[in-house]
Amino acid sequence: MALHVIVGAGPVGTATARLLAERGERVRVVTRRGTGPAHSAIERIAADAADAERLTALTEGAAALYNCANPAYHRWPLDWPPLAAALLTAAERTGAVLATVGNLYGYGPVDAPMTEATPLAATGTKGRVRNRMWADALAAHRAGRARITEVRGSDYVGAEGTSLAMMVLPRVLAGQRVFLPVDWDAPHTWTYIPDVARTLVAAAIDERAWGRAWHVPSAPAVSMRDLAGRAAALVGAPAPRLIRMPYSVLWVAGLANPFARELRETAYQFDRPYVLDSTAATATLGVEATPLDRVVKETVAALRG
Repeated sequence: MALHVIVGAGPVGTATARLLAERGERVRVVTRRGTGPAHSAIERIAADAADAERLTALTEGAAALYNCANPAYHRWPLDWPPLAAALLTAAERTGAVLATVGNLYGYGPVDAPMTEATPLAATGTKGRVRNRMWADALAAHRAGRARITEVRGSDYVGAEGTSLAMMVLPRVLAGQRVFLPVDWDAPHTWTYIPDVARTLVAAAIDERAWGRAWHVPSAPAVSMRDLAGRAAALVGAPAPRLIRMPYSVLWVAGLANPFARELRETAYQFDRPYVLDSTAATATLGVEATPLDRVVKETVAALRG
């Protein structure tokens, strides 16, 4: 049994830990408070992952180190640099493959389906933070100091997800009106959390995946209206009442609410088609996207449970 060290016990970290444990691997989950899923094969450790010395000690002998951390949205510029540096240092010192959960922020606004070759042209703060992390990891890989890979998904759906869809669906299932600055009819890729975990593990253990980024296999893009309609139909809820909020309302809300303020930077993701091309990961790593109908069914069951 190989040792796998996971930093972070959010939705993806938890899904990854469970996946590895069910495969018979040894798993060590590192969080500030020692939280994580309960399983006989999972060891939960309370530690500050930004402490490179401590994280290195916890990673000794591991086959892979998984970056599933997720600092508070408004603190990315402060919290990510030391955390990313510690993760990379631990990977360099121990030889563990550093497998990072990324996202699509680094591409910035796009007008075509995103592939792994899409330029990292973000001008926003959060996109630049992610791009700096990737550039540092890639430089270490090319210099022979570390083995690294990254998987990038679109907005997450599934149990414990925190994307915009997961804010909308509970209100839709309750028959309530939803008022957000969203083009409800623009095609949008939704990424299922278990598919992120499967892609992350596949990339960590397959040397063909090292030294580059991969898009998480995701079902064909559908609009938020379509997604909400499928969810409502499953439980017999009324047709979704989805109303587009003017961007100016979001801007004003950001004056008092830090989360709303941070959403200004990524509002473009929901005012136009936002489509992910994930064919490369399926072709190389053999990971298939979970069919959307199953994703919706399991997400609705999680929300109702």
